[in-house]
Amino acid sequence: MDGREQRGLEIATTKTLRQKGELWLVPSQGGSGTYVVDPTERRGTTCTCPDFEERAKPCKHVFAVEYTVRRQTTAPDGSTVTEQLRLTYRQEWSAYNAAQVNEKERVAAMLRDLCCAIDNPIYKRGRPRIPLADAVFCAVMKVYGGTSGRRAMCDLRGYADKGYIDRAPHYNSIFNALENPDLTPILTALIEQSAVPLAALETDFAIDSSGFTTSDYHRWFSAKYGREMSKAKWLKAHVVIGTKTNAVTAVKITENYGPDSADTLHLPALLDTTVRRGFGVEMLSADKAYMSKRNLAAIDDARAFPLIPFKSNVVPPNSKGDGSLWQRMYFCYMYRREEFLAHYHKRSNVETTFSMIKAKFGTRIRSKSPAAQVNELLAKILCHNLCCLVQSFYELGVEAEFWKAS
Repeated sequence: MDGREQRGLEIATTKTLRQKGELWLVPSQGGSGTYVVDPTERRGTTCTCPDFEERAKPCKHVFAVEYTVRRQTTAPDGSTVTEQLRLTYRQEWSAYNAAQVNEKERVAAMLRDLCCAIDNPIYKRGRPRIPLADAVFCAVMKVYGGTSGRRAMCDLRGYADKGYIDRAPHYNSIFNALENPDLTPILTALIEQSAVPLAALETDFAIDSSGFTTSDYHRWFSAKYGREMSKAKWLKAHVVIGTKTNAVTAVKITENYGPDSADTLHLPALLDTTVRRGFGVEMLSADKAYMSKRNLAAIDDARAFPLIPFKSNVVPPNSKGDGSLWQRMYFCYMYRREEFLAHYHKRSNVETTFSMIKAKFGTRIRSKSPAAQVNELLAKILCHNLCCLVQSFYELGVEAEFWKAS
């Protein structure tokens, strides 16, 4: 038994855990707060404590719930025997199996429908070039397969035989397409459009960022230590996701340093993109880094309610205030904490989204040039959205219809 399991056992034996529906309210071991543990989450038990949000692994509160959930049975001698129950999670295995078996084919078909709206530029000089729509299709499917450009040629020839593309291009053409900076706004638009079929399902959203490593390093000579220093370069993906399907509705790629890398700067634009794509945003969950007047005003303009925890040094508002959004947020956070946490725990879905992308399509970016690195990361996110659409088709009956006239 490690330290977290030991502390979880102490909480289960010394504290009173309360069950509210399917959620468990677990008191803090050292303070007066309460954390919400959801053992019914489809991809695993979640907790709203900072330890779980940072590690995405079972914390002491999760272990406390596991030790508390017990079953009492009567032995033949009349005594009561208490046995610990193993937490189980409902999974529609028939739908899951069907989605996984047919995923690659349906992803290719949906990507073809998305790429049909791409206008092909007219070239008056030089050798004939592959259509831009085909270049985007091949680049994204190469990222989906996770193979090198050369090994992806077999799949591309198969897509050409099925009519998804005109012909299988040379593998160098795929690399050239990824290095084209004009593909960045196209891939961003495809990501936004790929989430539109799920607009009827999503009302609660979450925002966060995560890093993806590259093969580049920043090197410099340190006069203080008398040796060369190096630091890995990575890109940050700022996303807004729907907490039910984990689909990305808006995305912005930045570097890991500089004035444009701060998380709080991108909330208004990402939220505006989500609303313009037809999503009805009722609640938006975010961590403390997004707490600012500018962000609250943007959320209020979208007619949504922000679920952002307050920092420890916050100044309480006047009880006779004007009922502003900030004041309503504060009183909800301070005096309706259980209700706040019950909704705020959905923010963990954005961590699940990043985990899904990295586990399936890799946390490392293979491309070398800056433009290609951004495009490859956008292609990973687009592949993730298409996989979410496939899962939603088999589990929820969602039909993928793109570029519908508004």
